Amino acid sequence: MHSDPAPAATTRDKPASTDNRVLVFDTTLRDGEQAPGFSMSRTQKLRMAQALADLGVDILEAGFPQASADDFASVKAIAATLRGPRICGLARCQQPDIESVARAIEPAQKGRIHVFLATSPLHREFKLQMSRQQVIDTAVAAVRRARSLCEDVEFSAEDAMRTEPDFLAEVFSAVIEAGAGTVNVPDTVGYTTPVEIAERFTWLRAHVRGADKVVFSAHCHDDLGMAVANSLAAISAGARQVECTINGIGERAGNAALEELVMALRVRSDRFPGLHAGIRSQRLHATARLLAQITGQPIARNKAIIGDNAFAHESGIHQHGMLKHRGTYEIMHAEDVGVSKSQLVLGKHSGRHALRERLSALGHDLDDAALDKVFTRFKALADKKREVFDADIEAMAVGRDPEAAGPWQLSHLHATSHIGSSASASVRLTHEDGRVVSEAAIGDGPVDAVLRAVTRAVGHDFSVDEFHIRALSEGGDAQGQAAIRVIHEGRELRGQSVSTDIVEAAANAILEIANRIEHLHAETPVSTTAIAG
Repeated sequence: MHSDPAPAATTRDKPASTDNRVLVFDTTLRDGEQAPGFSMSRTQKLRMAQALADLGVDILEAGFPQASADDFASVKAIAATLRGPRICGLARCQQPDIESVARAIEPAQKGRIHVFLATSPLHREFKLQMSRQQVIDTAVAAVRRARSLCEDVEFSAEDAMRTEPDFLAEVFSAVIEAGAGTVNVPDTVGYTTPVEIAERFTWLRAHVRGADKVVFSAHCHDDLGMAVANSLAAISAGARQVECTINGIGERAGNAALEELVMALRVRSDRFPGLHAGIRSQRLHATARLLAQITGQPIARNKAIIGDNAFAHESGIHQHGMLKHRGTYEIMHAEDVGVSKSQLVLGKHSGRHALRERLSALGHDLDDAALDKVFTRFKALADKKREVFDADIEAMAVGRDPEAAGPWQLSHLHATSHIGSSASASVRLTHEDGRVVSEAAIGDGPVDAVLRAVTRAVGHDFSVDEFHIRALSEGGDAQGQAAIRVIHEGRELRGQSVSTDIVEAAANAILEIANRIEHLHAETPVSTTAIAG
């Protein structure tokens, strides 16, 4: 360990930024992933990380390496694979945590160690049992150690908005002197209001020693529904980094939604003159849909920016206005966030080039191998459906999770139901080792019967906790998506599948879960250790 104090942060040590650039710090894979219902496997994290890099986030918080061996491996794999974003790992102000992050981000082209310590009276007394001076000493020692291992260090004062302003300024002054290049002011419990947070940032920037040498960051939670509003207020008061997640996922009610922040800055540029973020907004819709597919958590239709209804107009008055001038009821263009305005786009006579063009317009740029797989699925779907919609194509582009593929495959399915009596289903499954298993079951309906039959065939014990179905496009031949969540040996697992036959979709969704269980035998479970933001 270096015993000498680390030098104060310099402009060279900080991410490239100007006074007009708002850095986007994405914590979808850390604060978002640790929330109940959003855990991801290592492969899923890598896939999501690449999408975030393509989106253009500046800093990507890949996880909390000390939480588990698998979280460490996920962060290291992301650091070794991605180019573009600065790869960040979270650490408590403890030496093992800090050194774990340093090892995990070592392969990164650009890395950051993010250390945090609670500062509010409530946390000091009941969680840390530390005095003010002990908090300062601990924070300074952590930043110095982190700075000895990495040039870019961020310090977060957990529960900052409920911390005495003078003490918060003292803490920030000390960690800046110790070498922190970014200081984060989290509204950890989502308690503050826009006026309060703007006043706090203004006060801190005037009273923290060395404030002009660092980037001030805002990390807002949505417990009172004001995370985005609070983040924007912080920006107006000088914050030049915002910490956020895709779809606003995160602890409790979630974090500030990246897509809402980015588009608010753009659409209301009159309120934020000259400020901009380096996000490729046309990829927002595709990135949000990928996260929903990976986690199995659907996006609410009325979700701002990327919900199905965000650019839909059903009211006659609204439709009349839109026909006259789209600006009457739309403050932004759907195309700006990657939503296509066209509906019917392709059919069974369409070729690879047309499919590639449509996928690109939807924000999915696939390599030749991936395009071949999607094209094969597209042709099969086009033979079943007269009209193929954007939602159908997007579902194919998102594709199946590699961890959900094999070793079990559905080779036969038959289901029947009768009004006033139970339904029955029979399935035949094939395993990659050559086994063929047939089973039948009776259930309350055809979906229930097929789930029971598949469960018997694979021989795994799990209980279905959630089951959702929804149409992905229009018409009676629309593709249906089945999403299932089960509990297996105390662990939450998800599967989903898409088909024009909803019973088949349900069968393949439960089969995905069976395949995940097979893969789990060779994999360390992903930790969902809760770390406050």
